[in-house]
Amino acid sequence: MIPDKIRTRLKERLWGLADEVGWLTLSAAEKARYYAAWTRDMSIGGTLADYMDARQTRVYLKDTLLKDYTRTRMSEEERPLRVAGIRSSSKSTESFIKPHGRCFDDGKVVCWGRGEDWRHILLSLHERSFGHTGRRPYAAVIVNAAGRFKEKRVRDLIQDAADKLGIEKLIWLDF
Repeated sequence: MIPDKIRTRLKERLWGLADEVGWLTLSAAEKARYYAAWTRDMSIGGTLADYMDARQTRVYLKDTLLKDYTRTRMSEEERPLRVAGIRSSSKSTESFIKPHGRCFDDGKVVCWGRGEDWRHILLSLHERSFGHTGRRPYAAVIVNAAGRFKEKRVRDLIQDAADKLGIEKLIWLDF
């Protein structure tokens, strides 16, 4: 068992490193390279080796220390709401996760998430608006879209789906 103080220190360090390397935009292969490097790093993997078998270090980094990183960073709403044109003084009436979103007292519904989750984002926005008097699917914000999601044809496809669902704004945002 790893002492709380050490676990907290390692988690803070890894989250800082993840912020520096743009973790949310990395491919699975790129993340795997970082896990390998951190496992070999004496200040990270070496510290954990004092408390666990070295073969468990990578899994511990991934499943314990970095498990909530993506969800926590994606739940940060200030920037997605700002680019959607939602004022900080707007009153939220409901909040959502999976994907993240908010409904506001003026009826606007906004959802945001990663490029690979675009279907889920658009359909959730539609579902959270449909059948609710006064609600409208205002904005879908796609964050940290990497790889094929930077291609025009892919973005055009997603824009077409958003248009068909009556979504007023589709916004591409890189953190």
